[in-house]
Amino acid sequence: MLDRIYPTQVCSIARSLEAVGERWSLLIVRDAFLGASRFSEFQRSLGIARNVLTQRLSHLVDEGVFEHGEDGAYVLTRKGRELAPALHQLLKWGDRHYAPDGPPRLTLHRGCGGSVEGDMVCGRCGEHVRSGDIDVVPGPGRGERERTSTAAG
Repeated sequence: MLDRIYPTQVCSIARSLEAVGERWSLLIVRDAFLGASRFSEFQRSLGIARNVLTQRLSHLVDEGVFEHGEDGAYVLTRKGRELAPALHQLLKWGDRHYAPDGPPRLTLHRGCGGSVEGDMVCGRCGEHVRSGDIDVVPGPGRGERERTSTAAG
C-alpha cells in the first residue's frame, strides 16, 4: 500500500487509494452493493483466502467504509455508500474497454428499466439516477460459470 505520509503526493486520489485501493477492497465493496453482508458470502463470491478477507474487512471497518451490524453482518456506512458512483463509473469504463462479449452486468433504472450510463443518467428517461434506484442484472458478457453461480451478484 501507499505510504500514509505522502511527502510528495498531496493528492486525494492517493489518499483514497490507501483506503480502498488494495486489490480486493473494491471487490468486497462491490459485493456489498450486490447484497453480500456476511463473511461467508464475501468468501464464496470472491474465492479469497480467509486470512486475506479478514484483513481486508478489518481495514475497511477501520477506514469507516463498513461497520458491524447488530447481527454481525458487515454494513456499508454512508462513507461506503458514497463509493457507488465511483464503482459505477469504473464498471462502465471496464465494460467499454474490457468486455468483448458485452457487459457482464447491466445497470438498469428501477423506475423505467432504462440503462444507467456512467454519468448516472438513465438512457431511456433522462433522469439522474441515485445508486439506490439501480437494479443490477446479468448481462450478455457474463460467463457460464457466473450465470450458474449462487454467489452474490
